Amino acid sequence: MDTSNPIVFVNAELLPMYVGQKVRAVVQVLHSDGVAIKGKSTDDRSLIIKGSLPPFPPSNFVEVIGIADTNNSIQAEIVTDFGEKFGTAAYSVDVVMES
Repeated sequence: MDTSNPIVFVNAELLPMYVGQKVRAVVQVLHSDGVAIKGKSTDDRSLIIKGSLPPFPPSNFVEVIGIADTNNSIQAEIVTDFGEKFGTAAYSVDVVMES
């Protein structure tokens, strides 16, 4: 397993620090039209997930892995449906940890 370039977990507050880089985030779907997801990050701020996406039901949580392309959007490579119930507290990242 290659661990030389890990994917950083972000919320909406941290996303601007990683524009142009691969990121991972958990988002609650507010609206999905198959082209974009408008959602809420684990820090209760808005995020837009772009790409060719299957429509997800509103209120479902999804994990997104992709490239942060703006301060509030991610170009998705992988989207995983976590369902309607998901504990976001563990994913609400407040501090960037450097190793």
